[in-house]
Amino acid sequence: MRAFLSICITMLFPLVVSAQQEKDIVFTHVDILPMNKEKLIRDQTVVIRNGRIQSIRPSSNKKITGTVIDGKGKFLMPGLAEMHAHIPPVNDIEPMKKVLTLFLANGVTTIRGMLGHPLHLELRKKVAEGSIPGPTIITSGPSLNGNSVASPTDGALMVYEQKKMGYDFLKLHPGLSKEKFLAITKAAYDAGIPFAGHVSFNVGVWLAISSGYTTIEHMDGFIEALVPGIEHMREDSIGLFAMFIADHADTSKIPALMTALRENNIWVVPTEALSQRWFSPLRTAEELAAEPEMVYMDKRTLTSWVQSKKNLMSNEQYDHEKMIHFMNLRKKLIRSMNDSKVGILLGSDAPQVFDVPGFSTHQELKYYTDAGLTPYEALKTGTFNIGRFLKRDDVGIIRVGAHADLILLDANPLESIENTQKIRGVMKNGNWYTREYLNEQLEIIKKSNQQ
Repeated sequence: MRAFLSICITMLFPLVVSAQQEKDIVFTHVDILPMNKEKLIRDQTVVIRNGRIQSIRPSSNKKITGTVIDGKGKFLMPGLAEMHAHIPPVNDIEPMKKVLTLFLANGVTTIRGMLGHPLHLELRKKVAEGSIPGPTIITSGPSLNGNSVASPTDGALMVYEQKKMGYDFLKLHPGLSKEKFLAITKAAYDAGIPFAGHVSFNVGVWLAISSGYTTIEHMDGFIEALVPGIEHMREDSIGLFAMFIADHADTSKIPALMTALRENNIWVVPTEALSQRWFSPLRTAEELAAEPEMVYMDKRTLTSWVQSKKNLMSNEQYDHEKMIHFMNLRKKLIRSMNDSKVGILLGSDAPQVFDVPGFSTHQELKYYTDAGLTPYEALKTGTFNIGRFLKRDDVGIIRVGAHADLILLDANPLESIENTQKIRGVMKNGNWYTREYLNEQLEIIKKSNQQ
């Protein structure tokens, strides 16, 4: 009888509740993580109207109108931002929608697309207007790199073109000469469009910092800056992110690097999940391919990921002990950034080798705590810090007037960062997506990959 009643209740309560269907959506008796401070506000009623937080007050027995969501024993926090995401750069919006669903199902309510495509501009608009469910999209244009930029003049023209098209920022990839880089950055300042991304080997992190990157991704160029004699080394001999020469790094140089990053207001997106899962020798490709979330990736992609890790580990320069040193140095850099008050933004580089969209965002948080951050410090990188980065006081925070991008959790993430994965539902664009709805969408993706 109890099972029958449970089924009936589920059927009566819609899987998606829209603010357009009801005047208000109301969370009652919920504990709030506002994220501007490390604290819990116990037993609150939070009223959502037109996609924003209308009021926050202690819960009571007063009558409530609207759709009521019982938050007793649950925790309400801002939605997460994945600041190094990838939306498929293809002329088809359907595979893009799958990626958005994976992010949304994991409580990611904002993404920053790091490899742009013209169709991403249309997707950004459709998500903003609510015709496609998904996280808010911040998107770069197509990559500016050593191959796509033929000359300094060509690079400047590409900057102005991307600004005209309406991209939010420029994405820099490796291979840029100093001349091309300086032409791009000058044009970016003139056009008023920010730039972010990799640090080309011939540019180096010190010039990158002084040139005003908005964010440096992957901590690219950091280890190179610590290695004496790097100017005499060849780029093809040091490995991606200097993984093959990390054992030569002079860690006494770290404080100077941290000072330069902080004083120049450079934000960093570590993408530690990429390193821990692709580069680390501690887990095999087969072990990672067997993880539960891999069912949401198609077989061809998963096969390519397995091969990418095997290819790296079979490289004659790949040494187990040196790679452990590399991984530990990256942890030290993350901890040093946090201790030195360098701005860190949450980002895992998904989809990428063994990084499944949304799932790897939570893994990234765990890697930050493994590096020495507290759960609150890790959570800030994907919530409160995002508002600071965007210069918005209504993003990444729970307060009256803020955007109601929210996650309802079954357990307290301040006690264990892994509790961010215990999602009861997600609030985005005035819609409340229940766990049941999100699971249904995940199942659709899983089945499509089995065909």
